[in-house]
This record gives sequence, structure tokens and C-alpha cells, in this order.
Amino acid sequence: MKQRKYLPTLGELIDRLSIHQLKEVFIPENKENYAKEIDDMVHDIDMILKEHKGEITGEIVRAIIVLSQMNLHIWHNESKVRRGDKDGNLHLTHGLNGIRNTAINKIMDIVGGRKDYKIDCLASDFKDWEVSW
Repeated sequence: MKQRKYLPTLGELIDRLSIHQLKEVFIPENKENYAKEIDDMVHDIDMILKEHKGEITGEIVRAIIVLSQMNLHIWHNESKVRRGDKDGNLHLTHGLNGIRNTAINKIMDIVGGRKDYKIDCLASDFKDWEVSW
């Protein structure tokens, strides 16, 4: 049997976990499905972390918090856009995605693995959102 060659990285799994946690709260009609997927992600994260004993640092914790915060802001911003609210701004979402990708890369800097190098997505237009890494 062949092994997979392109598994989600720890950073990608944490990102997906953050998004699924939002879905579990904001889309209650599918809560059970999201809970099952969350359990699967937590299982895989635990497996990866067992290989990286001692590598969970304050820097990783901060990156996880930034990642979760950006996902929540993106969620609310995209909800405004979908409703036609004038306060919604897709450029902001693109800029926040750059910060989100930087947070994932911070995690990968410490534990090793693939990174996403497209992190400048309009970030210069949103200096107020810059994280003091």
C-alpha cells in the first residue's frame, strides 16, 4: 500500500480546527458533524505532537491565538459581505489571510514542514492589523 505524500501540516490542522470550532458554534444545525471532524483533527494533532515533544513554546501558543483571532475576524467580515453590509470588505479578508498564513508559518518554523509563502496578500493596506512578531 502506498503512503500519502501530502498530508496536512500541524499548522494546517490547527487552522482547520480553528475554523471548524467556529462552524460548530455558528452553524448549530451541523454541530454533530463538526464535532466528529474536530475529534479527528484533535487525534491527528495529538499524533503529530507526540513526535515533537518539548517543541510547544509560547511562540506557538501565540501563533495559535493569532490564527484563531484572524479566522474569527475573517468569519465576521465575510458574513457582512454575504449579507450585503457596506462594512464588509473582501480586501480586509485577503489581508487577514496573509496574517493567518504567517501564523501558520510561525508554527511550521518551530516544528518543521511545508510553509505557505504567499503571505503578503494586501497586508500593507492594513497596517493596523500587523502582529508584533
